[in-house]
Amino acid sequence: MFFSQNQLKWLEQIFFERFGIKFNFELTQETIVLKKEGSDKKLIFTNLDSAFYQFGKTQLGCYEWNAETEGLVGAIDPVLKAPSTKPLSTPIFSPVEQDIYVNYDVLGLVYWCLNRLEEVGRTDLDNHQRFPAIHSHAYHYNYLERPIVDEWLNILGQIIQQVWLEVELKQHTFNMKVSHDVDSPSPYAFKSWGEVLRIMIGHLVKRHDMKAFIETFWIKFATKEQLHEYDPHNTFDWLMQQSNANNLTSAFYFICGGTTDKDAEYTLAHPVIQKLMQHIHQNGHEIGLHPSYATYQAPELIQQEADNLRYACEQAGIDQTTFGGRMHYLRWEHPTTLQAWENAGMSYDSTLSYADRPGFRCGTCFEYPAFNPMTQQSLNIRIRPLIAMECTIIDPIYLGLNVTPQAENKFLELKDKCRRVSGCFTTLWHNSYFKKNEMLKGMYQRIIES
Repeated sequence: MFFSQNQLKWLEQIFFERFGIKFNFELTQETIVLKKEGSDKKLIFTNLDSAFYQFGKTQLGCYEWNAETEGLVGAIDPVLKAPSTKPLSTPIFSPVEQDIYVNYDVLGLVYWCLNRLEEVGRTDLDNHQRFPAIHSHAYHYNYLERPIVDEWLNILGQIIQQVWLEVELKQHTFNMKVSHDVDSPSPYAFKSWGEVLRIMIGHLVKRHDMKAFIETFWIKFATKEQLHEYDPHNTFDWLMQQSNANNLTSAFYFICGGTTDKDAEYTLAHPVIQKLMQHIHQNGHEIGLHPSYATYQAPELIQQEADNLRYACEQAGIDQTTFGGRMHYLRWEHPTTLQAWENAGMSYDSTLSYADRPGFRCGTCFEYPAFNPMTQQSLNIRIRPLIAMECTIIDPIYLGLNVTPQAENKFLELKDKCRRVSGCFTTLWHNSYFKKNEMLKGMYQRIIES
C-alpha cells in the first residue's frame, strides 16, 4: 500500500480545510476508504496509482475526463486533466448501494501535486539551479495554467454531497494576496560613491542624459535617513496606497544577508531600511523574509537570516509575531528548502511558482499545510502558492509578453481561474520593477482591482 498513516493524517487535514468536515481515511489491502463519523456510508478510492508516490521524473501520462458525462460540473471546464499511468476506468464514480466507488486516484494526485514529488532529486535544472516549468508534467500536458487539484477537489465535493445529503460544505471566498520582493530599494543610495560616479559618467558620456546624471547624484547625496521621494525604486507608498484602495495587505520581503553579486546592496541595520520597515509596519502592511541567493540548500543560513530579520524588527520597534516570505530568485530544492523554513520557525512560504512560466506549480491556488515527503512528517509551516510573478509574464527571457494587453490578459485569466475555484490569486510585483513606467502602473492597478 502506498499511503502511510502520516500521509493519511495529512490528507485528513487537507480535506478538513477544504470541506470543513472531519473525515477519516482507512486503509484496506487495495483501497482507501473515506468515512464520516456517525455514518455507515463511504467513499471508496480504488485504482491507486503507484506513480503518484514516486520521486523524480514521472512515468505518468495524462488523460481527459468530461465531468458532464457523469452529471457533474467542472469549476473551470467540463473536461478535466487526469494524470495517470493507465487509461481511465469509467465511470469515475460508481454508486454501489449507499456508497460511491472512486475509480481514479484523486488522493494520489493531490499528494503528488501538493508535495512536489516530481521535483525531488531532479538534475534537469536551469542556470540558477531551479526546476523549470518546461520540464514539468503540467507544462508537457498543457495544464500548468489550471488548478488541477482544486478542480478535482471541487468534483469530490459534489460527490460527498451525493453520499451525505445532509452535509454543508465549507464555503470559500475568492481573495488576493500581493507581495513585493525588496531586492533593491534604491538603485543608487546603497552603492559606494565610486560606483555612483561610474554610473553618472555612463549617463553623461554614453547616453548623453543630463537629467539622469543629476538625478543619480542628487538621490545618492540626499538619501540620509529615508529613501528620496524621486528615487525610481521608491514605489513603497504607491504600492501601499494601491493595496489600501483594494482592502489588501501588501507583504514586503527583505533580503537579510548574502555575499553574492545577486544579493542586496543594503543591510537591515541601515537607517534608511530601518525607517522603511517602520513605515511599512505603521501603515498596516507586512514585513517578511527573502533569503539570499545561496541559502536554498543551506538550512543554517536560512535560520541565520530569519534571526536577522526578527532582530532587526525588534530593534525597529516592529511588533510582528509571525513571519513568512519567499526565496530569492525563486530558488528551491524540494524538500530541503521547505524543511529549512520549518526549522527557522517561519509561518508560511510563497516561493512555489516557476520563474519561466506562470500558473499552478502545486496544482492549487489555496494555501495548505506542508508535508515533508522524505521524512513522512507533517510540518507546521504552510505553503502559499505563487500564481504569477510580473517578470515571468512580461520579461523577454521568460514568457515575453511585455507591457501589453496580452500580458494584462494573462494575469487576469489566471486571476479568474482562482476566482472560479474560490481560491487565492497570489501575485508578486517587485518594488523596483515599475521605474516610473505609467503604463505598467496602470496595468498593476487593473490587475489587483477588487
